[in-house]
Amino acid sequence: MEITGNVFYYEWEVSLMVWLQTHLGPFGVRLATFFTHFGEPIILILVFGLFYWGIDKKYGKYMAANIFSVCLFGSMIKNIAIRRRPYFDHEAVQCIRPAEKGDIHDIALQGFSFPSLHAANSINIFTAAARYIKDNKLLKFICLLLPLLVGISRPVVGVHYPTDVIFGWIMGLLVMLIVDLLLKKLHDISWIFGIVMIVGFPGFFFCKSTDFYTSYGLVVGSVLGFLFEKKYVNFKPAKSYLFVLLRVICGGAVFVILSLLLKLPFPKELLESASTASFLLRAVRYAVMAFVALGVYPLCFGKGKIDL
Repeated sequence: MEITGNVFYYEWEVSLMVWLQTHLGPFGVRLATFFTHFGEPIILILVFGLFYWGIDKKYGKYMAANIFSVCLFGSMIKNIAIRRRPYFDHEAVQCIRPAEKGDIHDIALQGFSFPSLHAANSINIFTAAARYIKDNKLLKFICLLLPLLVGISRPVVGVHYPTDVIFGWIMGLLVMLIVDLLLKKLHDISWIFGIVMIVGFPGFFFCKSTDFYTSYGLVVGSVLGFLFEKKYVNFKPAKSYLFVLLRVICGGAVFVILSLLLKLPFPKELLESASTASFLLRAVRYAVMAFVALGVYPLCFGKGKIDL
């Protein structure tokens, strides 16, 4: 069944988006396009990996519980609201940077608008990073400023209404508050992942976008990877900034390479289809990727001549 989506907006949102795109000029639009990257999955993985693989494993797990919860529940809300992206219905709004490469008017490919996961993810993970930073006021300020710039960039590039961004910010902070409260009660991050999986399971019955299945796979793979690492690896923080950097670069490479390798056994038509088999396969692929990157890859730390 073709998904057409819902159209709902305030007139001021469209007027503001058109005004921003008109008055910021080419340089302002390029600047917005640059800042929107800080809400992309690869940046989130690198920031989370910086803590988990290199600086503070325990805090890295806390960040993972936050960010994957935002992704999972945000994608479920998207599939309930099924709000069309603004440029679908307003000719005056330009799509400057589409969510996905390809047909910018293909709603199945470009996904839904409400809420903005870029806004939710960026305020969640960069606020968590700012809370960890104690002495460097400049770095803390940058971490707190980035979510604001990411959120503003989304209407500028034409893919989100301002209310998508506002709700995304609220959701990102709300998830962090809930994770904090649960952690105080349960004292074990694995229980939080279990709760997230249970609460998110109904999404299998109504979610028709790939981001839900990606997120669910990451949640499952993460908790399995953390349990494996705790029992069989138990790695220590990196001994220098150089080794922190090496761990993050290698970890990112492991994630990307696995993403490519796990696609090879399957036909492209299946991977790109909107079938149940494709969705479930996607969840399994991302679960394997997360398990290997977070549980198995740390076996390399300190096993060779160079202590990673």
